[in-house]
Amino acid sequence: MATDKPHMNLAVIGHIDHGKSTTVGRLMFETGAVPAHIIENFRKEAESKGKGSFEFAWVMDNLKEERERGITIDIAHKRFDTAKFYFTVVDCPGHRDFVKNMITGASQADAAILVVAAPDGVMEQTKEHVFLARTLGITQLVIAVNKMDAVNYDQKRFDEVKKELTQLIGMVGYKAADILFIPMSSFKGVNIAKKSPETPWYNGPTLLEALDTFKEPEKPTDKPFRLPIQDVYSISGIGTVPVGRIETGIMKKGMKVSFMPANKDGEIKSIEMHHEEQPQALPGDNVGFNVRGVGKNDIRRGDVCGPADVPPTVADEFTAQIVVLQHPSAITVGYTPVFHCHTAQIACTFVELKKKLDPRSGQTKEENPTFLKSGDAAIVQIKPSRPMVIESVKEIPQLGRFAIRDMGTTIAAGMCIAVQPKQMIR
Repeated sequence: MATDKPHMNLAVIGHIDHGKSTTVGRLMFETGAVPAHIIENFRKEAESKGKGSFEFAWVMDNLKEERERGITIDIAHKRFDTAKFYFTVVDCPGHRDFVKNMITGASQADAAILVVAAPDGVMEQTKEHVFLARTLGITQLVIAVNKMDAVNYDQKRFDEVKKELTQLIGMVGYKAADILFIPMSSFKGVNIAKKSPETPWYNGPTLLEALDTFKEPEKPTDKPFRLPIQDVYSISGIGTVPVGRIETGIMKKGMKVSFMPANKDGEIKSIEMHHEEQPQALPGDNVGFNVRGVGKNDIRRGDVCGPADVPPTVADEFTAQIVVLQHPSAITVGYTPVFHCHTAQIACTFVELKKKLDPRSGQTKEENPTFLKSGDAAIVQIKPSRPMVIESVKEIPQLGRFAIRDMGTTIAAGMCIAVQPKQMIR
């Protein structure tokens, strides 16, 4: 596939059973990312089991069975091309995976499709996903009013659902005027790749056309340079070579840099990308770079590289806004789960629960609550168990978002709204 097109990470969100998998399957089929004969095999099998409507969902969901039957589609890399972009779908059907994938750096979504089934309209998870998308900084959204075939392509029902959604997205700060609402059926292929006679009353774009109205994500080159380290190598004859993806700013050869929280300074001797040396590199680029003055054991994964004159911020404590997705009991002061922020994974303690927010409006619901449970949104004070780099989402959003994990699941997602920096002795 051609990769000279701009790349977008796309999240597909919405309530369970509203047709997310079928939508992704249909997009992949319509853009040629999944061959027709494979869909046909699924269709025959689905029909033989009395589930004729499932073939597209099966493309997405039956990975296990696929392996058993030896069909080779690596849907794990759900990629498809439109006229303007090539998209990677970062959603997994399960709520947990969706959140975890969306928050971990590289798979941060640039845009989202919110799938809402016409018969049901807005459901609990629809609200939660919309709030989460907004919290995680997704500004570009297309709304797919799916399963229109189930309501006989009724314009009145479409308008009702659209009205309901307009209220919901307005509450979290999206402007309905900027968002396209598309009446469609992923199962029937209506208004996905071409205009359908089923909806003569609709004259807007198809889903694929709507995706091409997204703006290419801007490269934040005006922000200070930040590169979270993924790995550190020691290469004989060259020296220490950290590897990572530039989140913000411009990295230049000869630059004096600081690694935090390691508190080590060095100078960039060379930058390598795609096995070629480069004089500079930009946000989104994955690079290896050779540093003078820093040993392999001085720095590690989770450290962040920045310019020596504006080094990455090391938090003594930080204030965060979080959404609790699921927790078996409740979160109270003293709770210490693991925070995943850029490439760092650090145990952090809840030292204060400042206020509980209404997840739909963001207004304060309760000051100093005693606990937080699933579904709650809150402002909290956090103390990392060891030094960690985190930046305020207003300053450097790419380094301000995090997932909170415990017992093998993502229990909350959030963003840093203020940092109380640690004084680093320079």
